[in-house]
Amino acid sequence: MLTQKQYQLLLYIDKHLKQTGYSPSFDEMKDALSLRSKSGIHRLISALEDRGFLRRHHHRARALEVLKIPALEQSVPEKQKSVLPENVLQGVFSEPQRAHEMPAMVSVPLLGRIAAGLPIEAVEQPDNSVDVPISMLAAGKHYALVVSGDSMVDIGIHDGDTAIIQECQSADNGQIVVALVDQHEVTLKTFRRHGRSVALEPANSAYETQIFSADRVRIQGRLKTIMRHYV
Repeated sequence: MLTQKQYQLLLYIDKHLKQTGYSPSFDEMKDALSLRSKSGIHRLISALEDRGFLRRHHHRARALEVLKIPALEQSVPEKQKSVLPENVLQGVFSEPQRAHEMPAMVSVPLLGRIAAGLPIEAVEQPDNSVDVPISMLAAGKHYALVVSGDSMVDIGIHDGDTAIIQECQSADNGQIVVALVDQHEVTLKTFRRHGRSVALEPANSAYETQIFSADRVRIQGRLKTIMRHYV
């Protein structure tokens, strides 16, 4: 059984991982659950880890893995439901995907490298492709870029990662985008519009936010997920 807050946090982490490919920050989790401090998030994560719903990868920043999600049990008799505390959920659990149940894959073209530091020019590699689980993709076209640099490490995007990008020409504030600057420089940053200006924000205090007039920046895609290979 999980408390309401534990269940809400588990669902939020799972949704964030599926949408972005990386774990939410403690501040994001705190705001999502309307908690006053991050200490409450630490306690919830520890409880979920102790109960086998969540795994922390301590050697990587902000690396959480959802192991199973409870599905609310619909067949619990009403009398039995009434004796449970209101803030406790009873459920049945979906197990992680077994090794032999391989997800459906799709090939995504690998277009080159993209800077997660200072903007650099993308190097075209049209003959290469990356196999991606179809569950990680959204509607529309996608492409892949290899991350170069460390300016996005604080949100779990590292040098050498493969970024899977949903092709598009617009973005909302706070989304991580592929931005083309001055028609020849490409970078991966968090997008924010301020009037007639566009800010491209890093996630590393060693780098400064870059601000351009809106006509100098063209959105070429939104980040869907990050793939990483371990030696």
